[in-house]
Amino acid sequence: MNMYNNQDLIVALDIGTTKVVAAAGIMNEIGLIEILGYGKVKSDGVKRGVVANIDKTAKAISDAIDMAEKRAKHEFQSVYVGIAGQHIKSVHHMGQKLRDSPEKEISRDEIELLINDMYKLALAPGDKIIHVVPQEYRIDGEEGILEPIGMCGSKLEGNFHVITGKVSAANNILRCIKKAGLEAKEMVLEPIGSASAVLSEEELKGGVVMVDIGGGTSDVTIFHEGIIRHTAVIPLGGNIITEDIKEGCSVMTEQAEKLKVKFGRALAEEIVDNRIITIPGLKGRPPREISELNLARIIQARMEEILDYVIWEIRRSGYETKLLAGMVLTGGGALLKDIVSLVEYHTGLSTRIGTPNEHLAHHRDGELKSPIYATSIGILRYALSQQQKNEWKKELVTTEATNENGESNEENRENNKPLGKIVNRGFKLIKEFFEASPDSEL
Repeated sequence: MNMYNNQDLIVALDIGTTKVVAAAGIMNEIGLIEILGYGKVKSDGVKRGVVANIDKTAKAISDAIDMAEKRAKHEFQSVYVGIAGQHIKSVHHMGQKLRDSPEKEISRDEIELLINDMYKLALAPGDKIIHVVPQEYRIDGEEGILEPIGMCGSKLEGNFHVITGKVSAANNILRCIKKAGLEAKEMVLEPIGSASAVLSEEELKGGVVMVDIGGGTSDVTIFHEGIIRHTAVIPLGGNIITEDIKEGCSVMTEQAEKLKVKFGRALAEEIVDNRIITIPGLKGRPPREISELNLARIIQARMEEILDYVIWEIRRSGYETKLLAGMVLTGGGALLKDIVSLVEYHTGLSTRIGTPNEHLAHHRDGELKSPIYATSIGILRYALSQQQKNEWKKELVTTEATNENGESNEENRENNKPLGKIVNRGFKLIKEFFEASPDSEL
């Protein structure tokens, strides 16, 4: 018999280029995540973070969910799914509102109206706004205001970080989930999920750049003062390193992947004993010998190219001198040996590997503490946090709607609801994004 409430169970789904991960869990009484079941399978239908084959991706989702259901001994109906890929873009935009009553305090409703106005921006055909993240506000020319609620003024301005994505990419994810017999409860931008799993409050406030090195892409996200300041997607990841090894060493793709994982190093200078790796030949052909030093040089060259893109994004963001916490690496690419040394040498930033174990309750399977699971566990933690906040809000609305005689007043309850749907600095996708009609091209 299950020892938990079904409504408390959350299922997170990470659809990546190389893998599909499903993780189901609940939040315990001390705020840690209890993983009840998880599954990881190979992904064949996704390229560079975007669904390229509906049937193959739906099959992978179904297989991962089956594995998680068997471990959890529970059937799932809905999931929180991550969205990422090269189609994700971001821009900064200023919004303003002239107030009719300058002497009145600025309310939360006014802030939400200003945020909602950002969703009316003109975009390229096929694009849709995913997140609107407030950066700072300005009241009557006074800059640097993070919490304007309760202040007074005649002109309210806001600087917003607007994240956009392709409607078709989101719709394809929804189709895959539906074909797997599930319902997508909400979509979460994957860098937000990963950050929730691997970054500390001190890092978020002090300034940090998180680089999630996946199979097809690498996500760059910059935080400062606890707010997302910059997001970018680099169209290079672990798969391109495998391709380089395949071409440079004249081996098969499967052999190149094994070479990368078992013998690969990100910094050639760290190799002291230059071992020779022997690869079996095909169909009776003689074996091929590969120098460990040459293998490391191939990996280092591509990693330095990825890091050059990261440095360019950092400079473009304007937060180059404000990253007190340096860099945090996560994702499967963060498992490369000597990668921390290479990043620190190449960027000059203090670097660590981000793992999701800080937010996990004691779990017998240490595999979950790998950076590979950072996104899925991060989405899970984000969803559990949102669930908890929603419960608190319901309790607050119920309390406020109760009159002096203890009778519930439905009219007051409705009046106390916020006008907008964005309640956590724009971190939640609006419902319309997920229900958008498919592109006519599909």
